Amino acid sequence: MRTVAALIVTVLLLWQGIIWLAGMPPFLLPSPLRVLDALWLNRAEIARHAGFTLTEVVLGFALGSALGAALAVAMGFSQKLTGVLRPILTFSQTIPVFALAPILTLWLGFGMAPKIAMTVLIVFFPVASAFLDGLMRTPQAALDLAQVMGASRIRIMRHLRIPAALPSLATGLRLAAVYAPIGAVIGEWVGGARGLGALMIHANGRMKTDLVFAALLVLSVMTVIFARAVAIALHRLLRRYGV
Repeated sequence: MRTVAALIVTVLLLWQGIIWLAGMPPFLLPSPLRVLDALWLNRAEIARHAGFTLTEVVLGFALGSALGAALAVAMGFSQKLTGVLRPILTFSQTIPVFALAPILTLWLGFGMAPKIAMTVLIVFFPVASAFLDGLMRTPQAALDLAQVMGASRIRIMRHLRIPAALPSLATGLRLAAVYAPIGAVIGEWVGGARGLGALMIHANGRMKTDLVFAALLVLSVMTVIFARAVAIALHRLLRRYGV
């Protein structure tokens, strides 16, 4: 905690020092005090927009994680399916997610749906990839023993391969929890009137840079808290399964 506090103080001092030395006007780079003042004065509006963004993040994270884990299990059952889908999944990551936001907005409208879809797209790959890697690394000796004892493929998957792959799944979920807000905010940047991303775009258009930084600060704190909550839940899950 002391290291984190010292780092925050250092960043704030450097921030203020740059403003003093360069003589930058507030509309280009507001001081930390101006940002805190904007945060306090607009706390109700920021809280309302943060609630929408958090809802999109939670729903997108849950849906993307479920779809990614389900696909990983399906691919774990079939090497042919893995051979077909794995290159497609890898290729899908070469497409800039930001480029898909206008298309999703066109298809799904300006409501919450395209933001959730963007979050799902960002969450899906790390979860599916990490979980599949874990399923493929099940010790061969354990698999051979289960087959000798007559266990079915479904029982092997449920009682052996999935428990053994839980640490890999947890790694993917931790990464996804950090990336999930990015998808929601990108969707809000492209289209919509609600959420922290939309608030930042509107504030930037009105040259309220201090409000932009205030919304960004809230987004950062929200991301850290969400990622920490996911990490705690995963720790308890892994401890429950003795991993």
